[in-house]
Amino acid sequence: HVQLVESGGGSVQAGGSLRLSCTASQLTYHRYCLGWFRQAPGKEREGVAYIDSEGTIKYAPVVEGRFTISRDDAKGTLYLQMNDLKPEDTAMYYCAANRLFPSRPLAERFYNYWGQGTQVTVS
Repeated sequence: HVQLVESGGGSVQAGGSLRLSCTASQLTYHRYCLGWFRQAPGKEREGVAYIDSEGTIKYAPVVEGRFTISRDDAKGTLYLQMNDLKPEDTAMYYCAANRLFPSRPLAERFYNYWGQGTQVTVS
């Protein structure tokens, strides 16, 4: 069991930046595979970025080169640095976790634990 809490969302102009954080309550957080997902109104939830316990990283093509995922397991925190934001990035952003290595890292069905979400609005 692990509880996740996102923070760092907000409203920014196109081309701006935000850094999202996700803090975990679980002491064994360092063993988990972690992902960032987002969902805009009327659209399905989509995977944004992934990082596992071995440091392997995967990005959705639409954000690669603009977003950077990282983790600080000593602090139990996952980050998503978001640069050159576009209106299409507007969504509720969620962090997710699973102890198992997913066969499809950006597929939400492979994750068991989810945060409550933080809103990102780009205008």
